[in-house]
Amino acid sequence: MYPFIRMFWQFWRHRADAPLPVTGTHESRHIVMPWDLDMWNELNNGRTLTLFDLGRMPLSKRIGVIDGLRANGWGMAVAGVSVRYRRRVQGFARLTMRSRAVCWDDRYVYTEQGMFRADGECTSHALVRLAITDRRQGGVVNPARLMEALGQDPASPPMPDWIADWVRAEAERPWPPMADARAASETRAA
Repeated sequence: MYPFIRMFWQFWRHRADAPLPVTGTHESRHIVMPWDLDMWNELNNGRTLTLFDLGRMPLSKRIGVIDGLRANGWGMAVAGVSVRYRRRVQGFARLTMRSRAVCWDDRYVYTEQGMFRADGECTSHALVRLAITDRRQGGVVNPARLMEALGQDPASPPMPDWIADWVRAEAERPWPPMADARAASETRAA
């Protein structure tokens, strides 16, 4: 089940935080609970993505995105993610998460998030591609329109090479996936 109580706690905890610039960094604190663990007493990889939600949503509130989405009848959806898991995280670990929007192109906003131990060591790092969606017209809204709605410069900061490389790799990735495996399976069946 999605941790709605923890999400509401994060919004409440950061309710009086100052607004951030669009590319500002939101910092939040989290405790790894027993229900976040896998059978090896480590933070479950899927739950890691959910914890990243708990940092990204208050970031969206502080930079004005949530108000901009509501005002225009838009939504936001994760359209891709790349995660590096580097250090074990066990039950009741206390983590600091840093979340920020880095840049955008004509389809997506790219956010970066990291979880850090008290000693400053990064345990995991995520690059999350977010789509602004329009339910009325269907499809993806150009992030420049969102920035204009927020009264911000619609031009993106320069895209770092490591993000541009990921974007290119994603563009080359086959879709639909595993078409070659399906064709080989059908050939064997014939």
